[in-house]
Amino acid sequence: MSDLFHKHTPGLESPASHIMEITPNDGSDLTMASRAINVAQSGLVQITTVSGSTAAVYIAAGVAFPVRATRIWSSGTTASGITVLS
Repeated sequence: MSDLFHKHTPGLESPASHIMEITPNDGSDLTMASRAINVAQSGLVQITTVSGSTAAVYIAAGVAFPVRATRIWSSGTTASGITVLS
């Protein structure tokens, strides 16, 4: 399949090009920073952002929550079915 936009440099306003289902982990960062997080079951997601801030944010199921996260923590996370869009 051809991609008419492959020559364009993607920016943060561009759609995600990578999607990963993840398991929250207190000991390791994501392989790449997110553009957004989606969950299958609503709840809190404890994250660390690219600036180093850590907080629990409520994410509703089925909604892409725009955030540049580097880690999704197991501790403090109640949401499940977490997918990271990058």
